[in-house]
Amino acid sequence: MSTTDEPTSAIITGASSGIGRATAHLLAAEGTRLVLAARSPEALELARQECVGRGAASVLVVPTDVADAAAVGRLFSRASEEFGAIHGVVHAAAVLTYGRFVDVPQDVFDRTVATNLTGTANVAREALHLFQEQKSGSLVVLGSVMSKMAAPLVSPYGSSKWAVHGLVRTLQIEAREMTGIDISLVSPGGVNTPIYDQAGSYTGHPGHPPPPVYSPERVARQVVHALDHPERDANVGIANPLMVFGFRALPSVYDVLVGPLMRLLGQGRADVGDNPGNVHEPVPALEAVRGRWPHVWG
Repeated sequence: MSTTDEPTSAIITGASSGIGRATAHLLAAEGTRLVLAARSPEALELARQECVGRGAASVLVVPTDVADAAAVGRLFSRASEEFGAIHGVVHAAAVLTYGRFVDVPQDVFDRTVATNLTGTANVAREALHLFQEQKSGSLVVLGSVMSKMAAPLVSPYGSSKWAVHGLVRTLQIEAREMTGIDISLVSPGGVNTPIYDQAGSYTGHPGHPPPPVYSPERVARQVVHALDHPERDANVGIANPLMVFGFRALPSVYDVLVGPLMRLLGQGRADVGDNPGNVHEPVPALEAVRGRWPHVWG
């Protein structure tokens, strides 16, 4: 974020793992005062220690379930009490579930949507209320290439990300009448984060990031850039435009190919039993910046 005499302050949700944790590392290196939020206190404490070691001016940890509006309200209250003005909010919290729509239990589907969509709305609402009081602030929301196309076996995630895209675009238009407030969307493709090993699965197989796979640090750099240089929709993934083009311009061909490709490239080969992953509860042992997949796009 911008360098000033007074350290800037930022709230990061989903800060315990993946892109959120990588973003925290980058902002810490800039001397930012950080408020780290996620469901896992254990993983947040590790992230806090890492950020302190990288030069963060101060780090506050607030365990928060973004699907709980009251908890998100408490998060923003704690942040304001601790640091006063909040210059940026990065919303990276999300969960993922694999399975045919008819095979995913209702509670797992509903909880996935609640975290991804309702969680985004809860964070955006608090951020915009705060920014309007301050008359300044930058909100960056992590979207997905899946918000612009459809694929089998990820209906909870895909439908929620479509809705997140629509919500953020609406907020961007409304923010044109709000002084000093910027809203950005960052849409990555496949990223080497633990979300795939943490995901719920009702296919018999674990999840796998679709190639080409990018590092979480690459996406985090785009997020940090967007805090000071807002973008309507920052794409991160060289194959994203091609996939979206196929979905929109060649739907008959796309529909034939996407199922086999999803099973080949979007699923691991191991056998796993049906499970909700971290949809209902965090799995601290799997929280980390990176997953276990090789990536060549830094």
